[in-house]
Amino acid sequence: MHKNKPENPVFRLGIDVGGTNTDAALMHGKAVIATNKSATTDDIGSGVVEALSSILEKANISSDEVSNLMIGTTQFINAFIQRKHLAKTAIIRIGLPKSDGVPPAIGWPADLLEAIGHHIYMVSGGSLYSGLEYASLDVSELEKIAKDIAHKGINSVAICSVFAPVRTDIEERAADIIKSHNPAIHITQSADIGGVGLIERENATIVNASMVPFAEMVVESIQRASRSVGVNIKPLFSQNDGTLINEKYVRAFPIITCSAGPTNSIRGAGFLTGEKDAVVVDVGGTTTDIGFLKNGFPRETSSESYVGGVRTNFRMPDVLSIGLGGGTVIDTADDRIKIGPQSVGNHLQTEAKVFGGNTLTATDFAVAGEKVDIGNPSLVAHLDRGLVDRVDSKIHNLIEEAIDQMRTSAQDVQVIMVGGGSVLVDRNLKGAAKTHRPKHAGVANAIGAAIGQVGGRIDKLFDFADGGREEALKRAKEAAIQKAVLAGADHETIELIEIEELPMTHMQTSAVRVKVNVVGDLA
Repeated sequence: MHKNKPENPVFRLGIDVGGTNTDAALMHGKAVIATNKSATTDDIGSGVVEALSSILEKANISSDEVSNLMIGTTQFINAFIQRKHLAKTAIIRIGLPKSDGVPPAIGWPADLLEAIGHHIYMVSGGSLYSGLEYASLDVSELEKIAKDIAHKGINSVAICSVFAPVRTDIEERAADIIKSHNPAIHITQSADIGGVGLIERENATIVNASMVPFAEMVVESIQRASRSVGVNIKPLFSQNDGTLINEKYVRAFPIITCSAGPTNSIRGAGFLTGEKDAVVVDVGGTTTDIGFLKNGFPRETSSESYVGGVRTNFRMPDVLSIGLGGGTVIDTADDRIKIGPQSVGNHLQTEAKVFGGNTLTATDFAVAGEKVDIGNPSLVAHLDRGLVDRVDSKIHNLIEEAIDQMRTSAQDVQVIMVGGGSVLVDRNLKGAAKTHRPKHAGVANAIGAAIGQVGGRIDKLFDFADGGREEALKRAKEAAIQKAVLAGADHETIELIEIEELPMTHMQTSAVRVKVNVVGDLA
């Protein structure tokens, strides 16, 4: 039996599927029993099989002793950024004769529009912020659109109407019409994505719709992988705020997992050190992500968030990413040093010099500087020591500059180094009151996934004149709790994390935007 294995255990297994590595962490309560790091495979599934098999073997446990499987993945956002695996998507805006001043997908990168196709439709219908309908839904036009979508073979649709969070029924009716012509079609309704602003909400809806078919494939691949090694439980997936959702939700709303990787690293870093407020530096194989841990959770960005070059109003952690990781290509031609942003990614063990490859990477310089002993050090022994020191200084400077950008004051901050590439940084950093390098830092992302709770959020307009403020807040909290329960939370453990009221000061109205966030333990 594994020396750390408790008697009569119930294990939680966290896995983070990144662009370079698939990390795993097996936990019992607050104890980390075993960890594993392996290369992410192009088909995803075989890499997950390798991670699961290896960690079960290391811990010397059977697959039926795993009670919960939590997955964090950046596969969806990576696909969107790289314009790969995206579905041809029909965009339907309901709002005429109003809301046509700024057309859908305005300002989108040309290559992205090419990837999802130029299938944009405008339909009459919509309501005011009060819920009062200013134009009825044009059913006959939607019937024509449904037939055109079916004829073109489009299998994903984004539907967005004006003030949809107030009048969800308008989008629901439109979705029913589209589905009547193609029951298997994937439809994303903007009211489910959240937020009041039209353009940003619509953008997020389109982003999500374009990723849904790929999300289904990834989820299926992960489920097959877990079943193949005897882990016959449905996995839960990490979302952007560090809480968990079930596989049904991630199939429908892959956009809510876009920042799961950095979020899990931040949460895992806090767990491993006990720190509640700190800057977390996660050095991976391709990028370094710098985020801020605030009260145990990632600090959310206060500005608009961008997903693959598209402006959205979706909640995202405040993370700064720079092109620096273990697989980052180092160019030293002409006596100059250029670090990244190119990376060999998950091909590090075949392309890096220390593994017999032909590409000079940050890992090669870490081995030459005797920071880590991997591969064949003799293959980089020829590197000039002065050059190694200069590269090392530049790497540290890049991270120090990034930390400085994340600080909200001139005061030094606690810094936590995590990620498999954190061996690149081995000295004190400017701006850091203390630099923490916890045990298991290399798989902090998988640990962050394993400790996740289940959350529920609401972001809607409520009319305080209709029943009063207390009644409106009560309805908002009940709606958030219901979302958490549907996502897999135990109703008895749900607690309120945040409630925020934002009066619509630019309108003569009693409507107030209410945001509610709750979390609970797994049911």
